Amino acid sequence: MSFSSFHLYFDDLEAGQEWSSGGRTVTEADIINFAGFSGDFNPIHIDHEFAKGTPFRRPIAHGFAVFCMASGMGIFAPPVRTIALLRVTGWNFSLPVFIGDTVHTVSRVKEKTVRGRGRRGEVTWHRSIVNQDGKVVQDGEVITLIECRTPAREAATRDAEPTAPANNKGPT
Repeated sequence: MSFSSFHLYFDDLEAGQEWSSGGRTVTEADIINFAGFSGDFNPIHIDHEFAKGTPFRRPIAHGFAVFCMASGMGIFAPPVRTIALLRVTGWNFSLPVFIGDTVHTVSRVKEKTVRGRGRRGEVTWHRSIVNQDGKVVQDGEVITLIECRTPAREAATRDAEPTAPANNKGPT
């Protein structure tokens, strides 16, 4: 995927702006595939009989699987020119996610810091993963590196814009 004209630059973001993603229903296949990919075959995730004896009474999705799903949902909420995920801080796993639950993300800009001589910037986001009942199942902060509109790019745009005709009358 490449960036397109609807992807936002660092400069387009302001502290306090918030976006919600569309929803995604967690399936048993999601859980099994994540177990295979990650190697995490903890029976709390994949063994229905074992899970009956837990406080949850049924299998739960891997916390990091849900985190990864939310990362994917956040790609278009908002669509941003992300260069890298830099850090995850203070992440909370508050409630379990079960097969059949539908989750979505809410992303809010907390802070912006210019980096790379104005070519990019760090954005601190507060991200929440919310289930179909409106309950936050996970939340915390992620810091991403976002492309800026560079001064050279801005200058090229300014130079391409038509200007008013010059006054050629000379000095008066």
